[in-house]
Amino acid sequence: MADEEEPETLERDPNTSDMFGAPVAAPAAAPAEQSAAYTVIARKYRPRTFDDLFGQEAMVRTLRNAFASGRIAHAFMLTGVRGVGKTTTARLLARALNYETDSIHAPTLDLNEEGRHCRSIIEGRHMDVLELDAASRTGVADMRELLDGVRYAPVEARYTVYIIDEVHKLSTGAFNALLKTLEEPPPHAKFIFATTEIRKVPVTILSRCQRFDLRRVEPDVIVKNLEMIAGKEGAQVEDEGMLLIARAAEGSVRDAQSMLDQAIVQAEAGQMVTAGSIRDMLGLADRAQTISLFEQVMRGEGGPAIATFRTLYNFGAEPGQVMLDLLDHTHGASVAKAIGPQALTLPKEQAARLAAVGAAVSAGNLSRIWQMLLKAHEEVRRAPDAAAACDMALIRLAYAADLPGPEEALRRLQSGEPLTGGPPSGGGGGGGGVSASMGGGGVTAQARAMPQPAVSDAAPVLKSFADVIALMDKKREIALRLDVERYVRPISFRPGVLEYEPAPGAPNNLAQRLVARLKEWTGQPWLVAAQGGGGAESAWERQKREEREVRAEIEVDPFVLSVMAAFPGAEIISVRNLPQPEASPMTDAPDEDEDDE
Repeated sequence: MADEEEPETLERDPNTSDMFGAPVAAPAAAPAEQSAAYTVIARKYRPRTFDDLFGQEAMVRTLRNAFASGRIAHAFMLTGVRGVGKTTTARLLARALNYETDSIHAPTLDLNEEGRHCRSIIEGRHMDVLELDAASRTGVADMRELLDGVRYAPVEARYTVYIIDEVHKLSTGAFNALLKTLEEPPPHAKFIFATTEIRKVPVTILSRCQRFDLRRVEPDVIVKNLEMIAGKEGAQVEDEGMLLIARAAEGSVRDAQSMLDQAIVQAEAGQMVTAGSIRDMLGLADRAQTISLFEQVMRGEGGPAIATFRTLYNFGAEPGQVMLDLLDHTHGASVAKAIGPQALTLPKEQAARLAAVGAAVSAGNLSRIWQMLLKAHEEVRRAPDAAAACDMALIRLAYAADLPGPEEALRRLQSGEPLTGGPPSGGGGGGGGVSASMGGGGVTAQARAMPQPAVSDAAPVLKSFADVIALMDKKREIALRLDVERYVRPISFRPGVLEYEPAPGAPNNLAQRLVARLKEWTGQPWLVAAQGGGGAESAWERQKREEREVRAEIEVDPFVLSVMAAFPGAEIISVRNLPQPEASPMTDAPDEDEDDE
């Protein structure tokens, strides 16, 4: 019968094997949810509102005030290092400009509720939000094609928004094509530019944009963001590991999130991700070990320093990263020396160790080590064998740490001691110590100062030309005193009368100015006459002559000659007057008593 169902015909007996003798395969299991396309953390936790932007509070505050007052610019320039949120901010701005709900019909930064255009803008399919990657479309034809539609009103949104990423890569012709539109934009068009190289953007473009510099995010802010993400992902990461990621990110939130994504898979599900595994993942050396290496270098122990470095290198530490760690430790020791260990964002034990190094080494030595490490880092980065270059840098640093500083070297030269083979200079070593240790040497010859007798406040009595200069100094007549010292060659002086020879270049009104001031200060009439010649040296000429004489004496001093011979290529730049400490009567009295005994 037609209504009867025919029995289902089996193509094969399920109890038999296939023609090759293999057992029947089990039906394939349905794919698990984990096999679906995975969204990386940097995209999954991309900020959806301006409140989610980490570390950019100043920019958000400025934009919020501008939107609230209706003073919205027609072009925005977002600049900063990679990963601080430039493109994300540009897309948020596009949403804010075109935000619209049933109750809100104006631009706003409050994006807590999804508006009519938000979903299509987020997914990159909105007709009135055009995004261009300037790295791939740099020519003038691409820019003209993009700007052809500027004169047309938006299709469905409030504004037509043009987002141009990496705008600094546009060609000169493309910038010129963009310039006219930026100068006279239509009211319905907004431009948002993002760049990491703000200096490559022409100033004519910058002057027509409202610029926002997105700053690097501090490590503690990055750590809070990573802890929030790890909690939502159900991952457990050690606090030290979080700090390692935040430091390695160098202010980039996206880099930190990408590294956290990689760190989570370093441990099995439900297990703690240790700082050691993150350190191995990033190719970093153990910070405690690099501090030990830094201590060995500062003690001048070249052999142990190389052994420590090779141990770190065998565990996967990059030589360039080791140099960066040593630079960081030098900076930390210097900061701890100047401010204290509490200024370091390190564990207490590590901060105390760096503070101890800073206390034992002078600031000059730390500065020299810093400069040498900068050069060593560049050498390690460019060397064909980075490990060998690091070995040589450590040997050089250890040798330099064993050398005395300039002040110690001068003291040893004076006493006849060898320059090498001594411990690093101590925490003192200032300029005062140098002058005290060299009190009998010719290098401390002081320029003879012009005597300036004190002038009575009650009734100034001018008995010499030096009294006149002292009175001008007391009255703070700087310009007049400088002119008198430079251009007045005194011939004769007596109370009320001054005769002088003007030096070349003397002001024509110098005598009148001097007469007016002297009469005002002394209450008596004065005669100041400029003669044709016969005057002595001016104070400035006498000072220069004395400086030349002192320098000539210093250049032939045996001690100075020995210093110049010990440091080939050295030269005397200037000679300064170092005041010698005067012994007080209180310190002299006991010595006299001891002599009497």
